[in-house]
Amino acid sequence: MTNDKQSPLEDGSLFALVNCSQLVTLAGANRPRVGAEMRELAIVHDGAMLIRGGKIEAVGSLKEIEARLTRGAQIIDAERRVVTPGFVDAHTHLVFAANRADEFEMRCSGITYQEIARQGGGIRSTVRRTRAATKSELLAIAQKHAFWFLRAGTTTIEAKSGYGLSVEAEMKILRVVQEAGKITPLRCVPTFLGAHEVPEEFLGRTGAYVELVIEEMLPTVAAHKLARFCDVFCEPHIFDQAAAGRILEAARRLGFGLRIHADQFSCSGGAMLAATLGTATADHLEHTDAASIAALAAAAVQPVLLPGSVYSIGSRHYPDARAMIDAGLAVVLATDFNPGSSPIAAMPVVLSLACTQMKMTPAETITAATINAACSLNLAGQVGSLEAGKYADVVVHEASDYREIPYFLGTQRPAMVFAQGERVV
Repeated sequence: MTNDKQSPLEDGSLFALVNCSQLVTLAGANRPRVGAEMRELAIVHDGAMLIRGGKIEAVGSLKEIEARLTRGAQIIDAERRVVTPGFVDAHTHLVFAANRADEFEMRCSGITYQEIARQGGGIRSTVRRTRAATKSELLAIAQKHAFWFLRAGTTTIEAKSGYGLSVEAEMKILRVVQEAGKITPLRCVPTFLGAHEVPEEFLGRTGAYVELVIEEMLPTVAAHKLARFCDVFCEPHIFDQAAAGRILEAARRLGFGLRIHADQFSCSGGAMLAATLGTATADHLEHTDAASIAALAAAAVQPVLLPGSVYSIGSRHYPDARAMIDAGLAVVLATDFNPGSSPIAAMPVVLSLACTQMKMTPAETITAATINAACSLNLAGQVGSLEAGKYADVVVHEASDYREIPYFLGTQRPAMVFAQGERVV
């Protein structure tokens, strides 16, 4: 359920964005881009756009747009900057209490992410704090995070639960996601991730927790229409293939779209399960092998790659993006914003890591973070490219060439961000 909030410009107001050095439209077929298509950005040089009522009315040359202007229309000068669609971040954890800077320090001293989790830290430590937080406290945190995304040029996110791990706490998180999407300009697509970890009260009884997810959590979330997708963290020491498959099949019967955390720490069949079930996405894939990549391609599952989490936990095992692109997979890039393994909300940082560590080209990263990501959320008809009829989610970058966006690591920031035609940065 995306938030179709009313913006100040949805009353028919008209404005033009002009003087764009490169208008990176990504116009084309309304489907994921694969192979060489990922490098085709459909750039309009010296371009301009006409925006009315929060949606794009026209895209073209300055002369074409000027011919359509009416008296009193507002003109916004991009000042020879690059303009792209708003980033679509298809894997985030928007809502959580506190942070884990203490664990970051522990990792700096040589303790691994997995060791910290075995000592009672990791996801379970955030679960304890999130359960204790009130809904209003979590909403204030979510609002702060939402504006972190917006000021980095992200206008749409997929937002997972997963830090509650009880019926009541998971519902609380999903309601906060829903509310954040209404009161901030950030479009939020909610995903139920009750199978993120086994909570402390179910340690040694994973089967019983799987039954709770299937018999109580999923039906409750479905009845209240609080999520579009269901996700599962599939790893042998958390939810193995059999358990993950049962949860996802139950979710499908209730009408959820399917996503899966797969092969993050081992090539243990998560990607193969995604291919078998035909999930919308398979996320992480750091340890996925050639056979699994082929299976994902045959099933048209979109890989969501998260180089920020590899970087943040100090690993060097990045997913094989080049093999996936060569196999015809419609690769997506996302931040995996969360308090433990990826405290990164800025998509340009992820694009840079994808270029330097996974050898994707700058053009491929732009595609992966816009139209391909939108396709993975079933939103390609609304966002992800700059085309007539779509929402005016637009970023004016402090750059004159799109390659500068990933090139200036941690430095390049948007000059202006529009969400549904409303200037929010």
